[in-house]
Amino acid sequence: MTLYPKLILDALSTVRYPGNGKNLVEAEMVADNLRIDGMKVSFSLIFEKPTDPFMKSVLKSAETAIHTYVSPEVEVTIATESRQAARPEVGKLLPQVKNVIAVSSGKGGVGKSTVAANLAIALAKMGLKVGLLDADIFGPSVPKMFHVEDARPYAERVDGRDLIVPVEKYGIKLLSIGFFVDPGTATLWRGGMASNALKQLVGDAHWGALDYLILDTPPGTSDIHLTLLQTLAITGAVIVSTPQQVALADARKGVDMYMNDKVNVPILGLVENMAWFTPAELPENRYYIFGKEGCKQLAEELNVPLLGQIPLVQGICESGDQGTPVALDAETITGRAFLQLAASVVRQVDRRNMELEPTRIVQVKKG
Repeated sequence: MTLYPKLILDALSTVRYPGNGKNLVEAEMVADNLRIDGMKVSFSLIFEKPTDPFMKSVLKSAETAIHTYVSPEVEVTIATESRQAARPEVGKLLPQVKNVIAVSSGKGGVGKSTVAANLAIALAKMGLKVGLLDADIFGPSVPKMFHVEDARPYAERVDGRDLIVPVEKYGIKLLSIGFFVDPGTATLWRGGMASNALKQLVGDAHWGALDYLILDTPPGTSDIHLTLLQTLAITGAVIVSTPQQVALADARKGVDMYMNDKVNVPILGLVENMAWFTPAELPENRYYIFGKEGCKQLAEELNVPLLGQIPLVQGICESGDQGTPVALDAETITGRAFLQLAASVVRQVDRRNMELEPTRIVQVKKG
Protein backbone atom coordinates (compact mmCIF):
# COMPACT_ATOMS: atom_id res chain seq x y z
CA MET A 1 0.00 0.00 0.00
CA THR A 2 1.26 3.46 -0.91
CA LEU A 3 0.49 6.33 1.47
CA TYR A 4 0.05 9.88 0.27
CA PRO A 5 -0.94 13.13 2.07
CA LYS A 6 -4.59 13.26 0.88
CA LEU A 7 -5.29 9.84 2.42
CA ILE A 8 -4.05 11.08 5.81
CA LEU A 9 -5.90 14.44 5.60
CA ASP A 10 -9.15 12.72 4.57
CA ALA A 11 -8.86 10.50 7.65
CA LEU A 12 -8.16 13.52 9.89
CA SER A 13 -11.17 15.34 8.45
CA THR A 14 -13.37 12.72 10.18
CA VAL A 15 -12.16 13.91 13.61
CA ARG A 16 -13.98 16.85 15.18
CA TYR A 17 -12.41 19.21 17.69
CA PRO A 18 -14.88 19.42 20.64
CA GLY A 19 -14.10 23.08 21.31
CA ASN A 20 -15.72 24.35 18.09
CA GLY A 21 -17.26 21.30 16.37
CA LYS A 22 -15.08 21.70 13.25
CA ASN A 23 -13.00 18.86 11.88
CA LEU A 24 -9.21 19.05 12.32
CA VAL A 25 -8.52 20.03 8.70
CA GLU A 26 -11.32 22.63 8.56
CA ALA A 27 -10.14 24.10 11.90
CA GLU A 28 -6.62 24.40 10.42
CA MET A 29 -5.20 22.33 13.25
CA VAL A 30 -3.03 20.10 11.05
CA ALA A 31 0.42 21.65 10.69
CA ASP A 32 2.14 21.69 7.30
CA ASN A 33 4.90 19.31 8.44
CA LEU A 34 3.24 16.04 7.33
CA ARG A 35 5.96 13.46 6.60
CA ILE A 36 5.43 10.02 5.02
CA ASP A 37 8.18 7.39 5.00
CA GLY A 38 6.86 4.04 3.80
CA MET A 39 4.23 3.10 6.38
CA LYS A 40 5.44 5.72 8.88
CA VAL A 41 3.46 8.98 9.18
CA SER A 42 4.38 11.97 11.34
CA PHE A 43 2.78 15.41 11.71
CA SER A 44 1.82 18.00 14.33
CA LEU A 45 -1.58 19.15 15.57
CA ILE A 46 -1.87 22.81 16.53
CA PHE A 47 -3.84 23.74 19.66
CA GLU A 48 -4.68 27.23 20.88
CA LYS A 49 -3.00 26.73 24.27
CA PRO A 50 -0.48 24.21 25.61
CA THR A 51 -3.01 23.39 28.35
CA ASP A 52 -5.88 22.56 25.96
CA PRO A 53 -8.29 20.25 27.87
CA PHE A 54 -9.17 18.27 24.71
CA MET A 55 -5.58 17.61 23.65
CA LYS A 56 -5.27 13.96 24.79
CA SER A 57 -8.63 12.85 23.41
CA VAL A 58 -8.03 14.58 20.04
CA LEU A 59 -4.60 12.96 19.65
CA LYS A 60 -6.08 9.55 20.37
CA SER A 61 -8.97 10.15 17.95
CA ALA A 62 -6.57 11.30 15.19
CA GLU A 63 -4.45 8.17 15.53
CA THR A 64 -7.56 5.93 15.56
CA ALA A 65 -8.94 7.69 12.44
CA ILE A 66 -5.75 6.96 10.48
CA HIS A 67 -5.77 3.30 11.57
CA THR A 68 -9.47 3.02 10.68
CA TYR A 69 -9.63 4.88 7.35
CA VAL A 70 -6.11 4.30 6.00
CA SER A 71 -4.62 1.13 7.51
CA PRO A 72 -4.03 -0.38 10.95
CA GLU A 73 -0.45 -1.02 9.78
CA VAL A 74 0.41 2.72 9.71
CA GLU A 75 2.91 3.79 12.38
CA VAL A 76 1.61 7.18 13.53
CA THR A 77 3.65 9.85 15.37
CA ILE A 78 1.78 13.02 16.33
CA ALA A 79 3.49 16.02 17.93
CA THR A 80 1.67 19.05 19.37
CA GLU A 81 2.19 22.75 18.86
CA SER A 82 0.33 25.65 20.42
CA ARG A 83 -0.58 28.99 18.94
CA GLN A 84 -0.03 30.54 22.35
CA ALA A 85 3.21 30.12 24.28
CA ALA A 86 3.01 28.55 27.72
CA ARG A 87 2.86 30.68 30.86
CA PRO A 88 6.40 30.95 32.30
CA GLU A 89 7.08 28.64 35.21
CA VAL A 90 6.70 29.88 38.77
CA GLY A 91 9.76 31.92 39.71
CA LYS A 92 10.04 33.48 36.24
CA LEU A 93 6.59 35.05 36.04
CA LEU A 94 7.40 38.74 36.50
CA PRO A 95 11.06 39.20 35.53
CA GLN A 96 10.69 42.99 35.10
CA VAL A 97 9.09 43.62 38.51
CA LYS A 98 11.72 44.68 41.04
CA ASN A 99 9.71 44.54 44.28
CA VAL A 100 6.45 42.82 45.26
CA ILE A 101 4.82 44.22 48.42
CA ALA A 102 1.92 42.45 50.15
CA VAL A 103 -0.39 44.79 52.05
CA SER A 104 -2.15 42.63 54.64
CA SER A 105 -4.34 42.83 57.70
CA GLY A 106 -5.33 40.27 60.28
CA LYS A 107 -8.98 41.29 60.08
CA GLY A 108 -11.36 43.19 57.80
CA GLY A 109 -12.50 46.75 58.33
CA VAL A 110 -9.13 48.26 59.22
CA GLY A 111 -8.71 50.13 55.92
CA LYS A 112 -6.20 47.78 54.27
CA SER A 113 -7.45 48.48 50.73
CA THR A 114 -7.43 52.23 51.42
CA VAL A 115 -3.81 51.97 52.57
CA ALA A 116 -2.84 49.79 49.55
CA ALA A 117 -4.44 52.20 47.05
CA ASN A 118 -2.98 55.33 48.61
CA LEU A 119 0.44 53.74 49.07
CA ALA A 120 0.47 52.88 45.35
CA ILE A 121 -0.46 56.47 44.44
CA ALA A 122 2.12 57.96 46.79
CA LEU A 123 4.85 55.72 45.31
CA ALA A 124 3.81 56.78 41.79
CA LYS A 125 4.00 60.43 42.88
CA MET A 126 7.62 59.76 43.87
CA GLY A 127 8.30 58.93 40.21
CA LEU A 128 8.29 55.13 40.60
CA LYS A 129 6.61 52.67 38.21
CA VAL A 130 3.81 51.05 40.18
CA GLY A 131 1.22 48.28 39.71
CA LEU A 132 -1.64 47.44 42.07
CA LEU A 133 -3.13 43.93 42.05
CA ASP A 134 -6.43 43.56 43.87
CA ALA A 135 -5.95 40.05 45.25
CA ASP A 136 -9.10 40.25 47.38
CA ILE A 137 -10.98 37.85 45.10
CA PHE A 138 -14.17 37.79 47.16
CA GLY A 139 -14.38 41.50 48.01
CA PRO A 140 -12.59 43.52 45.31
CA SER A 141 -12.57 47.25 46.03
CA VAL A 142 -9.90 48.67 43.68
CA PRO A 143 -12.32 49.34 40.76
CA LYS A 144 -14.47 51.57 42.99
CA MET A 145 -11.57 53.26 44.76
CA PHE A 146 -10.10 54.31 41.40
CA HIS A 147 -13.48 55.02 39.80
CA VAL A 148 -12.91 52.48 37.02
CA GLU A 149 -15.82 50.10 37.71
CA ASP A 150 -16.80 50.12 34.04
CA ALA A 151 -13.31 49.27 32.76
CA ARG A 152 -13.00 45.98 30.88
CA PRO A 153 -9.36 45.00 30.32
CA TYR A 154 -8.56 43.57 26.88
CA ALA A 155 -5.87 41.10 25.79
CA GLU A 156 -2.95 41.82 23.50
CA ARG A 157 -0.42 39.48 21.90
CA VAL A 158 2.98 39.68 23.60
CA ASP A 159 5.79 37.22 22.77
CA GLY A 160 3.35 34.61 21.47
CA ARG A 161 0.95 34.90 24.42
CA ASP A 162 -2.40 36.65 24.82
CA LEU A 163 -1.91 38.81 27.92
CA ILE A 164 -4.42 40.90 29.89
CA VAL A 165 -3.55 44.60 29.69
CA PRO A 166 -3.96 46.28 33.10
CA VAL A 167 -6.17 49.36 33.38
CA GLU A 168 -4.16 52.56 33.95
CA LYS A 169 -5.30 55.33 36.32
CA TYR A 170 -3.27 58.02 38.10
CA GLY A 171 -0.12 56.51 36.55
CA ILE A 172 -0.72 53.09 38.14
CA LYS A 173 -1.37 49.77 36.40
CA LEU A 174 -4.45 48.16 37.97
CA LEU A 175 -5.93 44.68 37.83
CA SER A 176 -8.80 43.27 39.87
CA ILE A 177 -11.17 40.33 39.62
CA GLY A 178 -13.79 43.08 39.96
CA PHE A 179 -13.19 43.97 36.29
CA PHE A 180 -14.37 40.51 35.22
CA VAL A 181 -17.40 39.86 37.45
CA ASP A 182 -20.77 41.55 37.93
CA PRO A 183 -20.22 44.12 40.73
CA GLY A 184 -23.76 43.56 42.01
CA THR A 185 -23.36 39.80 42.41
CA ALA A 186 -21.54 37.93 45.17
CA THR A 187 -18.53 35.96 43.94
CA LEU A 188 -19.31 32.37 44.94
CA TRP A 189 -16.18 30.43 44.05
CA ARG A 190 -14.49 27.44 45.56
CA GLY A 191 -10.91 27.96 46.72
CA GLY A 192 -9.38 26.34 43.63
CA MET A 193 -11.31 28.60 41.23
CA ALA A 194 -10.31 31.71 43.18
CA SER A 195 -6.65 30.63 43.21
CA ASN A 196 -6.67 29.98 39.45
CA ALA A 197 -8.24 33.39 38.79
CA LEU A 198 -5.51 35.00 40.88
CA LYS A 199 -2.74 33.11 39.04
CA GLN A 200 -4.14 34.46 35.76
CA LEU A 201 -4.10 38.04 37.07
CA VAL A 202 -0.46 37.53 38.03
CA GLY A 203 0.93 35.32 35.25
CA ASP A 204 -1.29 36.10 32.27
CA ALA A 205 -1.13 39.90 32.53
CA HIS A 206 1.19 42.35 30.81
CA TRP A 207 2.61 44.08 33.90
CA GLY A 208 5.82 45.08 32.14
CA ALA A 209 8.61 46.88 34.02
CA LEU A 210 7.63 47.94 37.55
CA ASP A 211 9.55 49.24 40.55
CA TYR A 212 6.74 48.11 42.86
CA LEU A 213 3.83 45.70 42.49
CA ILE A 214 1.47 46.24 45.44
CA LEU A 215 -0.75 43.30 46.40
CA ASP A 216 -3.99 44.22 48.16
CA THR A 217 -4.55 40.87 49.90
CA PRO A 218 -7.77 39.62 51.52
CA PRO A 219 -8.12 40.05 55.29
CA GLY A 220 -6.97 37.21 57.52
CA THR A 221 -5.01 34.17 56.34
CA SER A 222 -6.45 32.03 53.56
CA ASP A 223 -5.93 29.96 50.40
CA ILE A 224 -5.41 33.22 48.50
CA HIS A 225 -2.39 34.13 50.65
CA LEU A 226 -0.94 30.65 50.10
CA THR A 227 -1.46 30.96 46.33
CA LEU A 228 0.39 34.30 46.30
CA LEU A 229 3.26 32.87 48.36
CA GLN A 230 3.49 29.88 45.98
CA THR A 231 3.33 32.06 42.87
CA LEU A 232 5.43 35.13 43.66
CA ALA A 233 8.61 35.89 45.58
CA ILE A 234 7.20 38.59 47.87
CA THR A 235 9.83 41.17 48.80
CA GLY A 236 8.11 42.11 52.03
CA ALA A 237 4.80 42.56 53.82
CA VAL A 238 3.16 45.68 55.21
CA ILE A 239 0.67 44.90 58.00
CA VAL A 240 -2.23 47.31 58.53
CA SER A 241 -4.06 47.59 61.84
CA THR A 242 -6.11 50.03 63.87
CA PRO A 243 -5.04 50.85 67.44
CA GLN A 244 -7.70 48.83 69.30
CA GLN A 245 -6.67 45.61 71.02
CA VAL A 246 -8.92 43.24 69.00
CA ALA A 247 -7.37 44.48 65.73
CA LEU A 248 -3.86 44.24 67.15
CA ALA A 249 -4.42 40.60 68.16
CA ASP A 250 -5.31 39.82 64.54
CA ALA A 251 -2.40 41.90 63.23
CA ARG A 252 -0.11 39.70 65.31
CA LYS A 253 -1.50 36.63 63.47
CA GLY A 254 -0.82 38.31 60.13
CA VAL A 255 2.78 38.96 61.16
CA ASP A 256 3.13 35.32 62.30
CA MET A 257 1.90 34.05 58.93
CA TYR A 258 4.66 35.84 57.00
CA MET A 259 7.39 35.11 59.56
CA ASN A 260 6.57 31.37 59.61
CA ASP A 261 9.66 29.22 58.91
CA LYS A 262 8.14 27.85 55.69
CA VAL A 263 7.16 31.32 54.41
CA ASN A 264 9.95 33.66 55.51
CA VAL A 265 8.62 36.88 53.98
CA PRO A 266 10.23 39.86 55.74
CA ILE A 267 7.88 42.23 57.58
CA LEU A 268 8.66 45.73 56.30
CA GLY A 269 6.63 47.20 59.14
CA LEU A 270 3.23 48.07 60.55
CA VAL A 271 0.85 50.85 59.52
CA GLU A 272 -1.47 52.25 62.17
CA ASN A 273 -4.62 53.28 60.32
CA MET A 274 -7.32 55.43 61.96
CA ALA A 275 -4.63 56.36 64.49
CA TRP A 276 -6.69 59.33 65.67
CA PHE A 277 -9.62 61.41 64.48
CA THR A 278 -8.95 64.93 63.28
CA PRO A 279 -11.92 67.14 62.34
CA ALA A 280 -11.29 69.00 59.08
CA GLU A 281 -12.16 72.33 60.75
CA LEU A 282 -9.78 71.64 63.69
CA PRO A 283 -6.68 70.17 62.00
CA GLU A 284 -4.53 70.47 65.14
CA ASN A 285 -6.90 68.44 67.31
CA ARG A 286 -6.49 64.68 67.80
CA TYR A 287 -9.15 62.41 69.30
CA TYR A 288 -8.01 58.86 70.02
CA ILE A 289 -11.26 57.03 69.28
CA PHE A 290 -9.81 53.53 68.99
CA GLY A 291 -7.10 53.83 71.63
CA LYS A 292 -3.68 55.45 71.53
CA GLU A 293 -0.56 54.12 69.81
CA GLY A 294 -1.49 50.44 70.12
CA CYS A 295 0.19 49.71 66.80
CA LYS A 296 3.32 51.59 67.85
CA GLN A 297 3.55 49.41 70.98
CA LEU A 298 3.02 46.23 68.93
CA ALA A 299 5.77 47.29 66.49
CA GLU A 300 8.16 47.76 69.41
CA GLU A 301 7.15 44.41 70.89
CA LEU A 302 7.72 42.58 67.57
CA ASN A 303 10.84 44.60 66.80
CA VAL A 304 9.54 45.79 63.42
CA PRO A 305 9.29 49.38 62.18
CA LEU A 306 6.16 51.50 62.55
CA LEU A 307 5.99 52.75 58.95
CA GLY A 308 3.31 55.36 59.47
CA GLN A 309 0.26 56.55 61.39
CA ILE A 310 -2.70 57.54 59.23
CA PRO A 311 -5.25 59.86 60.84
CA LEU A 312 -8.97 59.37 60.38
CA VAL A 313 -10.36 62.38 58.53
CA GLN A 314 -13.85 62.51 57.07
CA GLY A 315 -12.52 63.13 53.56
CA ILE A 316 -10.52 59.87 53.39
CA CYS A 317 -13.65 57.71 53.13
CA GLU A 318 -15.46 60.11 50.80
CA SER A 319 -12.48 60.39 48.45
CA GLY A 320 -12.15 56.59 48.27
CA ASP A 321 -15.84 56.22 47.44
CA GLN A 322 -15.57 58.90 44.75
CA GLY A 323 -12.53 57.29 43.13
CA THR A 324 -10.07 60.06 44.04
CA PRO A 325 -7.81 58.63 46.80
CA VAL A 326 -6.49 61.21 49.27
CA ALA A 327 -2.82 60.62 48.40
CA LEU A 328 -3.48 62.53 45.15
CA ASP A 329 -3.48 65.75 47.19
CA ALA A 330 -0.25 66.15 49.14
CA GLU A 331 -1.59 69.33 50.78
CA THR A 332 -4.08 67.43 52.98
CA ILE A 333 -3.22 65.90 56.37
CA THR A 334 -3.80 62.36 55.13
CA GLY A 335 -2.15 63.05 51.76
CA ARG A 336 1.05 64.03 53.61
CA ALA A 337 0.74 60.97 55.87
CA PHE A 338 0.61 58.63 52.87
CA LEU A 339 3.59 60.31 51.19
CA GLN A 340 5.55 59.83 54.42
CA LEU A 341 4.39 56.20 54.51
CA ALA A 342 5.59 55.65 50.92
CA ALA A 343 8.99 57.13 51.75
CA SER A 344 9.25 54.81 54.79
CA VAL A 345 8.33 51.77 52.66
CA VAL A 346 10.99 52.65 50.05
CA ARG A 347 13.62 53.04 52.80
CA GLN A 348 12.70 49.68 54.35
CA VAL A 349 12.65 47.89 50.97
CA ASP A 350 16.09 49.30 50.06
CA ARG A 351 17.42 48.22 53.45
CA ARG A 352 15.81 44.79 53.17
CA ASN A 353 17.29 44.26 49.69
CA MET A 354 20.77 45.21 50.91
CA GLU A 355 20.72 43.07 54.05
CA LEU A 356 18.67 39.99 53.13
CA GLU A 357 18.61 37.32 50.44
CA PRO A 358 15.72 37.47 47.93
CA THR A 359 12.55 35.78 49.22
CA ARG A 360 12.07 32.22 48.05
CA ILE A 361 8.71 31.06 46.70
CA VAL A 362 6.94 28.71 49.08
CA GLN A 363 7.28 25.16 47.74
CA VAL A 364 4.27 22.84 47.73
CA LYS A 365 5.02 19.34 48.93
CA LYS A 366 2.88 16.77 47.17
CA GLY A 367 2.05 13.76 49.20
